[in-house]
Amino acid sequence: MRNVDLNHEKKRIISFIKDYMLSSGFSKGIIGISGGLDSSVVAALAVEALGKEKVTGVMMPYKKSNPNSLNDALLLASKIAFNYRIIDITPMVDSWFDNYEPEASKLRQGNYMARIRMTVLYDLSSKDNALVIGTGNFSELMTGYTTQYGDNACAFEPIGHLYKTEVRKLAKLLNIPSSIVDKHPSADLWKGQTDESELGISYCVLDQILHAFLEKKMSKEKMIESGFNSKDIDRVVDLYKKSEYKRNMPSCLK
Repeated sequence: MRNVDLNHEKKRIISFIKDYMLSSGFSKGIIGISGGLDSSVVAALAVEALGKEKVTGVMMPYKKSNPNSLNDALLLASKIAFNYRIIDITPMVDSWFDNYEPEASKLRQGNYMARIRMTVLYDLSSKDNALVIGTGNFSELMTGYTTQYGDNACAFEPIGHLYKTEVRKLAKLLNIPSSIVDKHPSADLWKGQTDESELGISYCVLDQILHAFLEKKMSKEKMIESGFNSKDIDRVVDLYKKSEYKRNMPSCLK
């Protein structure tokens, strides 16, 4: 893996946030706060870049969400003192599935929740004249572990260049509460759901393979020689290739 100077990276991201906001003509940002690692890191960086009075965090629990997610989000808000709102998305989600699609799978329900949350964020951003700040990391973006027009919808991605394992290290530098840093990553879309169980690989291994494949341009044979498992390599490369459409603007004829 690459050796990132976290102090330098922190300054670089804060500068990026300031510059992007200024060039876009906005002074305020709005962020979906899940109680997880990525949104916590982005919120902390945004507060340093813009000031706590210019950052709004929106917590959007569903009735089946783990209560610890909201508790951690509130803990973060108390620690770095940004403005926040709590909006229960249960009525919005249930009105659709109860009345029209009661047989929907967990995946469909989870994707719908992600899009409802982003709908809420964009409506509030219009109300407050704020930009929606994204919370995606490089690992998720490169494997498509994101909902199109859901959690991947935003004005810009401050940590979109950092691997998940790097975001965790940055979180420690930013003094993010340990209850957030140390817990298993989860989109909290249904009970017991975790990122790594859905991806089928740990972030530690995933990030190393992504780095070898995308940045070092290593062949599968070279990666196997370096100690990576063939099945894991195939899994990561397959995730990358199948999610290409999520990383591009909609195609059109030229």
